[in-house]
Amino acid sequence: MTTVAIPAWNSLGLLPPIDPELPTSPKRSPYAVTLLDVVMRFSTSPERRSVLTGFLNYRAALHKIGICEGFQWLDGSFLEDVEVLERRAPRDMDVVTFMHSPANFSTVDLTALDRDSAKALFQVDAYFVELDEVPPDSLVHQSAYWYSMWSHRRNQAWKGFLRIDLAANDDKQAAEWLANFDVAEVQS
Repeated sequence: MTTVAIPAWNSLGLLPPIDPELPTSPKRSPYAVTLLDVVMRFSTSPERRSVLTGFLNYRAALHKIGICEGFQWLDGSFLEDVEVLERRAPRDMDVVTFMHSPANFSTVDLTALDRDSAKALFQVDAYFVELDEVPPDSLVHQSAYWYSMWSHRRNQAWKGFLRIDLAANDDKQAAEWLANFDVAEVQS
């Protein structure tokens, strides 16, 4: 997977959906980035760091029940300059997890799979698409649905969103990076 830098917000306070200089380039939304890219870019306030911590805990809960293969699309006001656009901090992150179900999948703890629980415990508005169980035409339909839902704001402004790998490769480093903010704030 090629990783591109997360583009700067455009004049509307949104991630651009495409490269305006190269509008037919494959470097477009959803932008493939690393988890660490997301944490480093969006950990700009205590409220944003709280959402990111919740998101990292959410990923840990998914990994704990064996959901480690696939990818996630990230969106919502968290990826927007919502502090300027709506004069408020982001309250959560919208996440669609495109997942491969693990062999011998155990549903002992479904907290991470329950949308209401995920929102309350992890500040994540969670959705799932099972890659193994869905017929190809349904997978295309679900992908088109989520792309069309997330590529626009409610006011119909076109915007971009992000794609990260579901594997836990960067999770520890991302958590350490966030923890450094907490230490720096206590020492200030």
